[in-house]
Amino acid sequence: MPTNFKEGRWIRAAEIRPGNRQVVHHVHVLLVQSDLRAMEAASTKNIPSMSRFLIREGKLTRIREDAPVVNDACAEPTPDLPALTGFQEGGLAAFLPGRPPDVFPEGTAKWVPPGATLEFVVHYARISGKPQTDRTSVGLYLAPAPPERVLRRMDLRNFFMRIPPGVASHEVRRCYTFEKDKLLLSFTPHMHYRGKDMTYELIRPDGRRQILLSVPKYDFNWQLVYRLKQPVFVEKGSRLVVTAHYDNSVNNRANPDPSLAIRWGDKSEEEMMTSWIEYLDASPASVSSVRKVQ
Repeated sequence: MPTNFKEGRWIRAAEIRPGNRQVVHHVHVLLVQSDLRAMEAASTKNIPSMSRFLIREGKLTRIREDAPVVNDACAEPTPDLPALTGFQEGGLAAFLPGRPPDVFPEGTAKWVPPGATLEFVVHYARISGKPQTDRTSVGLYLAPAPPERVLRRMDLRNFFMRIPPGVASHEVRRCYTFEKDKLLLSFTPHMHYRGKDMTYELIRPDGRRQILLSVPKYDFNWQLVYRLKQPVFVEKGSRLVVTAHYDNSVNNRANPDPSLAIRWGDKSEEEMMTSWIEYLDASPASVSSVRKVQ
């Protein structure tokens, strides 16, 4: 969808409204760019090197069953596979069950360039009965002036996990080593029906360890964004360890089929291991300049 913006705009908030709540489960709105490697995306299409590991079914993708298995992407040395190190740039806005509209912290904003085109990635639920229609929309709230700080989002994923059948607590990890100082503002963990819990632990360069967030009872139908009361300053060289557990057993009432080995896939019956993390490029002196949203 073209924005028809004749000039660039700073965005202070964004609200995605699903047109048909019966079928719309979650939505991402992305800024389309001609260079897919630079595209802010919530899918695998902006990683050309992933293509050899994917099976495409229409607009849906999933990891090939014979793709390498890496449940612990924090192990050393890190396997030479796409998207297991560093991070992907995040999208413009998101709608998830239980998630409020994106209201960016005071003094921050996101940039939408002139002539920008938006892509809607809409995840629809399959329901029986008559055919459904949907007209999902997004409202962009303009900032009155350029912001003090540019708000950004890093996306961390482990595409190469494999969950064995019948296992009640299968562990999958993903790590990120900060290449420069950052201020962390929020976390949004994302898994599917087998998601059980997720923990974010920070290991600082001097060895100090800090749990930034623990979600002990993840719920696919209630996906929250966890905003920090105060930004967390993270020094260059710190390591973020994201640990997730999955319940693929018969005791998980939401489990579509505990007899199957599960890999990454777009369908809800498959799985994901994703984190969306809002942040600012930062220095220690800048911590006090960021004011939280009331």
